[in-house]
Amino acid sequence: MTTRIPSAAARRFRAEAANRILLTDGAFGTMIQSYKLSEADYRGSYTDLTHDQKGNNDLLVLTRPDIIRDITEAYLAAGSDMVSTNTFNANRISEADYGAEHLVRELNLAAAGIAREAADKFQAQDGRPRFVAGAIGPTNKTLSLSPDVNDPGYRAIGFDELKDVYREQAEALLDGGADFILIETVFDTLNAKAAIVAVLEIQDARQHEIPIMLSMTITDMSGRNLSGHSVEAFTYMVRHARPLTIGLNCAFGADLMRPYLKEMAHVADSLIMAYPNAGLPNDLGAYDEQPHTTGGLVGDWARDGLVNVVGGCCGTTPPHIAAMAAAVKDVAPRALHDHAAITRLAGLDPFVMAA
Repeated sequence: MTTRIPSAAARRFRAEAANRILLTDGAFGTMIQSYKLSEADYRGSYTDLTHDQKGNNDLLVLTRPDIIRDITEAYLAAGSDMVSTNTFNANRISEADYGAEHLVRELNLAAAGIAREAADKFQAQDGRPRFVAGAIGPTNKTLSLSPDVNDPGYRAIGFDELKDVYREQAEALLDGGADFILIETVFDTLNAKAAIVAVLEIQDARQHEIPIMLSMTITDMSGRNLSGHSVEAFTYMVRHARPLTIGLNCAFGADLMRPYLKEMAHVADSLIMAYPNAGLPNDLGAYDEQPHTTGGLVGDWARDGLVNVVGGCCGTTPPHIAAMAAAVKDVAPRALHDHAAITRLAGLDPFVMAA
């Protein structure tokens, strides 16, 4: 086995999480929309880009870093212990939609730098540790399903190609100052496995532990992601990565997410991180759930011992994070389970081999 230097950031994170429920941040897209930016704001000085750049939120780390910095600092001021990078789509596949795939490394370096600077600034002010998670989204490709209903065996991308896409992004995030790699909004478990392999390859190359955070997204009330895996099955399929945190994000508000979060909290042997949407979107695609409502629901999670880290996804804002911080203050974090050493396997559903 390759000897790796342990991660000091992971050690500090676990120490903090042993004493209290930690806060991550909320949505970037919701906040960016409030600035009502024009295409020129997104494009900035990148006049050579041939595609319309409006909506390319990841590009703003280069063209309007002031906005991303302000949003990040607003979450830290609201109580976040960890902030994520504005890089959900900062990968070669997603940026190809904007003709900006050649900027992937630059995007991730800049995004991680903004988050690192803000986290360090707030840590210096009060001495409380702050952390940076390098955010990696699922891309718009799926390894498990065919995009062609007439050819179920077809795949738009292969495992090794997707792994390389993830590795390119993860390396830049780490070089820019990220403490952890957050593989989030996992709708396809095989995609997540490609990302895990990419990070493990970087670990071996650098001989340094790279903590992984994993977050599944449920696509309907069956409690499964798009590739068909249940919460328990997903947990068993990725536990070999020894994630720093595992959890759920997006798809639902805190009320509808609760039963699936409870299931994961029961079977996982890692810290649990959950960041729901601000309820379900209205007919116009906006989120109406107010901070006190989200905070109250997350507070119920905490009092029932379901979580170690909480935050927000679509529709959440700094006031939502502040409400969560108030709701979980002085509530004990979820206790880590000491599971029996038995074989746990999974297809779409879990299989536990009795001792």
